[in-house]
Parts: sequence; structure tokens; C-alpha cells
Amino acid sequence: MGQIKWTEKSVSNLYAIHEFISKDSPIYALRFINSIIKHIKILETQPYSGRIVPEFENISLRELIYKNYRIIYRIINDNGVEILLVFHGSQELYIIEKL
Repeated sequence: MGQIKWTEKSVSNLYAIHEFISKDSPIYALRFINSIIKHIKILETQPYSGRIVPEFENISLRELIYKNYRIIYRIINDNGVEILLVFHGSQELYIIEKL
């Protein structure tokens, strides 16, 4: 089973999403974040299950879609992935440093 690593930026993204949703419902915010984390667990066994990020032509840079959110990750090797960003699909994907 592969390992999922979270970058500082991706953890910060989750906190920001939680804070935004919490304004309306703290309970739903926690449930939503937990659902995102649960959705990502598929990458432990199927790291290539996400599509290649259309803005980049890099086969190791992929994304999962959860509801309206994009989860950008990089395949490190066959045993792991690194979550780079989590953001709403209506937002523009900005340049990821250190590709």
C-alpha cells in the first residue's frame, strides 16, 4: 500500500476550505473535509486513478475531483503520492512551484 504525503500548502488549503464552510455550518465543514480525506485514500492503492492535470503535460502530475474541488497530486513513485493543492474548481490553477 502506498503512502500519501500532504504538503504544507495542501494542508493550508484544507484549513481554508474548512474555515469558509464553517461560516455556515461547522458540522458540515468537518464532514466535508473528512470526505475529501476519505476520497483521497484511493491513491494508496491506485495512484494512477486520477486524470493528468490538463493545464500541464506531465504524467506524474494528476488530479482527483471531489464534488466541485480539484485535488492536485504528484506521483512520487509506485509507493506514494504527494498532495500538492486542494481548491475549488471555479478558481484558476496557479503555477505550482518546484515541479
